[in-house]
Amino acid sequence: MTATEKRELLALTRATIIAAVNRHPLPEPGRPGKGLESRSGCFVTIKQQGQLRGCIGCFVAERPLWQTVQEMAVSAATRDPRFYPMKPADLADFRLEISVLSPLQRIAAVEEIRVGTHGIYLIKGAAHGVLLPQVATEYGWDRETFLRHTCLKAGLPEHCWQKECELYIFSAEVFGEE
Repeated sequence: MTATEKRELLALTRATIIAAVNRHPLPEPGRPGKGLESRSGCFVTIKQQGQLRGCIGCFVAERPLWQTVQEMAVSAATRDPRFYPMKPADLADFRLEISVLSPLQRIAAVEEIRVGTHGIYLIKGAAHGVLLPQVATEYGWDRETFLRHTCLKAGLPEHCWQKECELYIFSAEVFGEE
């Protein structure tokens, strides 16, 4: 994506969250560029005072990126089960980060995971957990710590990654508001 498209998508995402929280119709972009029309999975992360406030995403998109980002932004603001739905008072101070994802790639060995480059998607039975590539970097985790936290996020024992789990990696183009 171009720098202009990133700025446009961030502005659209912010306007979308404000509209959704205030129960107004969602905005649409003027003439979205090629990057905004691509079909990619994405995550939208909302932070308040540097702390996570909501993060929702999807790996596969059937609609243009800008529409998928809008859907994930509304969900991150109003449906992340870890937080209460944002209220108008919460709109005074929040920051956005968007992660545009590469396709998932199943791996056979954990040594294929490059910390800081790859995110992890782990599946065991009906449980699944995902952590974005930037999470390991933000916390200074090594590969094993990253895997353990992905297991915990899935609601599984922290060492379950060592057996009977499907492991996928992905990369992300990450950008956000300053």
